[in-house]
Amino acid sequence: MYTPGKLLYFDPFYFTNGSQSKPKYFLVLKVTADDVVLASLPSSKNHLPNGQPIIHGCLEIPVACINCYVFEALRPITKCGWSFELDTMLYGNWLDDIPLSILQSNYPKEGVDYTIIGELTDIELQSILHCFVNSATVKRKYKKLLAS
Repeated sequence: MYTPGKLLYFDPFYFTNGSQSKPKYFLVLKVTADDVVLASLPSSKNHLPNGQPIIHGCLEIPVACINCYVFEALRPITKCGWSFELDTMLYGNWLDDIPLSILQSNYPKEGVDYTIIGELTDIELQSILHCFVNSATVKRKYKKLLAS
């Protein structure tokens, strides 16, 4: 279930930083040899500069310390043709690593604790990884993991 490119939906998602839990999408980017899941939590909240066009793909604005990957609304991104209803962003500075054991403990039952939305197309996943690996704002430890 936790394989690179897998898009899941947790209802609710329990944030590792203690923020209030809420329904959340979860994109698996990498699973390490020591069973840690590197993930991005897609957001429909636009934190981009005013007037910034929403164009599908990688967006890097070094002077604003912004790196994100944009999913345009209604554009299919999974192998089964699923798309987000709203413009949705993966922010490079919000990547998180979570031990697999915690995920399995918090979300044990598919259909109850989480739903598998689908798997990103190979091109989409490679574009996201390339975007984050080549970013000035993504943490160095995450860039190394994604590049390996």
